[in-house]
Amino acid sequence: MIAVKLENITKKFPLVLANDHVNLEVEEGEIHAIVGENGAGKSTLMKILYGYFQKDEGDIYIFGEHIPVMTPHLAIEKGIGMVHQEFMLIPPLPVWENIVLGAEIKNGLFINEHGCKEKIKGIGKSMGFEVDLNATTGDLPVGIQQKIEIMKILYRGAKILILDEPTAVLTPQEVDELFEILRRLKKEGKTILLITHKLNEVMEVSDKVTVMRRGKVIGTRITSQTTPEELAEMMVGRKIVLKVEKPPKEKGQEVIRIENLFVKDVKKDINVVKNVNLTIKKGEIVGIAGVAGNGQTELVEAISGLRKAEKGHIYLNGKEITNKTPYQIRMGGLAHIPEDRKGMGLVMEFTIGENIVIGRHTHPPFAKGIVLNKPVIKERAKELGEKFDIRPNNPALKVKFLSGGNQQKVIIAREFDYNPDFLLASQPTRGLDVGAIEYVYTYLLKAREENKAILLISMELEEVLSLSDRILVMYNGEIVGEFDDSSKFDMQRIGRLMLQGREVDR
Repeated sequence: MIAVKLENITKKFPLVLANDHVNLEVEEGEIHAIVGENGAGKSTLMKILYGYFQKDEGDIYIFGEHIPVMTPHLAIEKGIGMVHQEFMLIPPLPVWENIVLGAEIKNGLFINEHGCKEKIKGIGKSMGFEVDLNATTGDLPVGIQQKIEIMKILYRGAKILILDEPTAVLTPQEVDELFEILRRLKKEGKTILLITHKLNEVMEVSDKVTVMRRGKVIGTRITSQTTPEELAEMMVGRKIVLKVEKPPKEKGQEVIRIENLFVKDVKKDINVVKNVNLTIKKGEIVGIAGVAGNGQTELVEAISGLRKAEKGHIYLNGKEITNKTPYQIRMGGLAHIPEDRKGMGLVMEFTIGENIVIGRHTHPPFAKGIVLNKPVIKERAKELGEKFDIRPNNPALKVKFLSGGNQQKVIIAREFDYNPDFLLASQPTRGLDVGAIEYVYTYLLKAREENKAILLISMELEEVLSLSDRILVMYNGEIVGEFDDSSKFDMQRIGRLMLQGREVDR
């Protein structure tokens, strides 16, 4: 039976045709991946199916029933649930209250807490997942919170589950656990729509895959009968090089030096970065591998001036920058691609042009005295939009109207245009599709070739392995391993250090 049928779905936003007469069929009981470049219209299409956006044209059928106007309330009633990229949980509430909120089992006017919890336990058993229902939701790891989101929609009777980029913030182990849950739900007859840009995940978990490009469906394939290379070419419209070719490079003089650095989590009054020492030279990419939450974020913030260092020293081009302001450090030659693009990388209400020149907006040629030189800003933003494939390439468009991947491209364009001596790249490809990732890799390697020093922090271990000249492994705030021969990186050893902080006898 066809669980979901979309016919000629069209959706327009200001200056953007997000969905252009899209047709899609998803069979009951299958995992169907939706892939495409950033801005291809994947999330918009799924939000129309869920009723979050209203279509301008087209028809929606759920299990054969025509739904003229879909709303989130009606979607839930028809058995559709959606887990968004940004979770819809209330952090201070206990787990069970987050799951049942608005759909409580009641005895008269009172909530039947026992009944609610028993129903949740039954759902957890079917998922193969247990969690302390009284735990404070905000204290739990991201991977657990995502499973709580899945439980929340199952609690409301979801037969069709939409997951929007569900692995973007998960560790490899959490991804494996999520996929095991999806396979269990499929066996129970659930239909799963999986929006992702990670083709290896598509190949691993999906039954079918539909490729979108620039708002249109390019084609649907049975997963077992296609390849990542074919899907990448369908997504981008050209052949994509999925493997990084990194030529040998002579290292230059030292650019960044960190000595005995300690950084404290003020709220918990504990050191989360402990006695870190590292150096990076011109023409060198140093990668930090580690499971999220092991001090990488705090290290980056201390280097860039966003967090105070408790002890130790940081030198850039021989000058101490420890606890200087972010502006002073930036003027000293540092550029920063932050891990949180919305919170730290962009001003969402500003235009693409304004975001492109943030940090230099008071300097010529972008300013005439105290006034912005708007024609010059527009021209530079247009050039960078072309160079970095920002879509749509409209300097006057507010960045809040861009897809997540195109927002990331704005940041990367700005930071590369700054021409730094030292590039601090934290999760630079998070949320990007294969085409955009290829661009980022190209520019990182170009910066290396131009003798920039680069510190790369990424949750994607394969990315760290591919791009780095040296790899440092971070565990519990400390550097617990160093690998300095890029031709002989040992993925298994690095993985063990990431998970346990030490080598384990086998």
